[in-house]
Amino acid sequence: MAFLLGVDTGGTYTDAVVLDEAADVVVASAKALTSRPDLAVGVGQAIDAALAGAKVAAADIAMVSLSTTLATNALVEGQGGRIALIAIGFEDADLGRAGLTEALRGDPVIRLAGGHNHAGNEAKMLDLALLETELAKLDAGITGFAVAASFATRNPAHEVAVRDLIREVTGKPVSCSHELSQALGGPKRALTAVLNARLIGMLDRLITACEGHLTTVGITARLMVVRGDGALVSASVAREKPIETILSGPAASIAGASWLTGETDALVSDIGGTTTDVCLLRDGRPKIDPQGARVGPFRTMVEAVAMRTWGLGGDSEVHVVDGLAGGLRLGPRRLMPVSLAAKHYPELVHAALDRALAQDVPSADGGQFVLPLWTDMPEGLDAREQTVVDRLADGPLRLGHALQSRMESPALARLVGRGLVILAGVTPSDASHVLGLVDAWDADAAQKAVTLFARRRTGAGTRIAETAEVMSRQIIDQLTAQTVDCLLQAGFAEDDLDWADPAALAQHPLTHAGLDQHKGVIQMQMSLGVPVIGLGASAATYYGAVGARLGTRMVLPAHGGVANAIGAVVGQVRMQATGTVTSAGEGSYAVHFPDGPQVFTDRDTALLALETALQTEAETAVRASGVEEIRLSVSRDISEAQIENRTMFIEATLRVEASGRPRIAHDGLG
Repeated sequence: MAFLLGVDTGGTYTDAVVLDEAADVVVASAKALTSRPDLAVGVGQAIDAALAGAKVAAADIAMVSLSTTLATNALVEGQGGRIALIAIGFEDADLGRAGLTEALRGDPVIRLAGGHNHAGNEAKMLDLALLETELAKLDAGITGFAVAASFATRNPAHEVAVRDLIREVTGKPVSCSHELSQALGGPKRALTAVLNARLIGMLDRLITACEGHLTTVGITARLMVVRGDGALVSASVAREKPIETILSGPAASIAGASWLTGETDALVSDIGGTTTDVCLLRDGRPKIDPQGARVGPFRTMVEAVAMRTWGLGGDSEVHVVDGLAGGLRLGPRRLMPVSLAAKHYPELVHAALDRALAQDVPSADGGQFVLPLWTDMPEGLDAREQTVVDRLADGPLRLGHALQSRMESPALARLVGRGLVILAGVTPSDASHVLGLVDAWDADAAQKAVTLFARRRTGAGTRIAETAEVMSRQIIDQLTAQTVDCLLQAGFAEDDLDWADPAALAQHPLTHAGLDQHKGVIQMQMSLGVPVIGLGASAATYYGAVGARLGTRMVLPAHGGVANAIGAVVGQVRMQATGTVTSAGEGSYAVHFPDGPQVFTDRDTALLALETALQTEAETAVRASGVEEIRLSVSRDISEAQIENRTMFIEATLRVEASGRPRIAHDGLG
């Protein structure tokens, strides 16, 4: 008998689920806290608990599949490693497009002469000597490199040469833009390479943690990873291209939602600790975004499900809105809930909260804490960052002790951005503990922290709330309101009518009057026209009120809290290879192969040569992921023009897709 093991690592929890392949049922599921910085602890605890619950031997696990929201969360929160961009043949204006400036966050850029033109011919000679000089100037804190050259998809020679030199000199990971996308648009490809380089270390640590524990418990089955479009890829591919795992967790949740509920048309809303992810399910399949995955402010060139992601989750930071009336806003940053921090560091948290509550003046730091996440002392820090790190060398501190001047606040923000520390503070999870909706962590610490938070003042000088219970209800109500807003935006965006500005419509007074079912001189009514499938560990806690507000059926499936892990093992491997043929004139057809362009004199011969090469590339990739029965599909997009009654070839883009289920191991053999 063969069983499948699905693992999903999120910002707060790591889930594991065991499925019986033959019966197609969930045998057991388990949750463990995601452990930072050593992800292996949480992964191991979840896997061990799921195996124990299923009473399944390691040898009976036929396939393991991993999904994660870590890449998505990192981009939403502005986290990831410190990188350097090597920009070849770009102008200054190019580096300000496609969100590159925001994505770089002040990280170094090395500009080199070089690049190619649209035909794949060298525009300028590549200056490798300058590159070697500039590499020597970089500090030790650089964790990886992104390389982007103009028209690299027409000829990647300069990106390849730069990649090889960087690897030789530094030994650090390098992300080349042409390896991530074959589309034109240099700045957007550069952005995709930058984000990929930021994520390489994070995903490598996760895969290594998972592989290490599988080896420890004796599971020899193949490890797969869910891509952002819901397809499975081998762990080795995911390591090289972690950008493709953006929306991995949400994509797996869509597959899991469909498998769990049988619903064919619905909005799927998955709430985690950091984000809320919403996708439309039509005819049982998620929509794929042809423009590339959008996460937070970034639009990448990675194909993924058409998912809308907001920085809103059970562990979102609670902000007090400025103004006389006050009010709250949640996210986008994730905090460790105080109730969870108290479980790990009870003496520190309770002592600090008790001292703050004993004072009449509200605490300046709001009862927040700073927790270090590094294992080895970080490198490449500036003076203020190093000062903060030194204070945290012996362990977590209250925020007011970790920072001793406002001048150090930006330094702490940078450390948070690099994933070296995390803040602990009041979140909806703490509010839920106060109201008795959940009882997972330290409810007493949550009560103290929310009481302290409630003492903050509005612009009118009054307290935000009189009690922790009133404060907690306000926080939960705000979570409901923002979730409703997310679903309304998704509804307007996916509606058959081409509504302009879904975000503005979701917040329009007429929309809210319709939800209120206003009855006056004008009567109004509005509701979602499809049900909502609520997923995530906290969906059952929060989503009843969301469904009621939207006037729609809320589907909360059994095992919805581990839908991502379920979706991780029900998908297929799918690999695509894309290439172009261009023409400089009649009788000259350039096929842009990965190792450079090759010119043919006949159009059909050129197209066939490209299709054959792409088919080989796609087939090789899926076979490496364990697929034996391969299905192939080929699409051709040929641009031609009629000039003086003659058909002139302009350009063709070919795409070959190879797909299939990975081979299921039996008797413990992968």
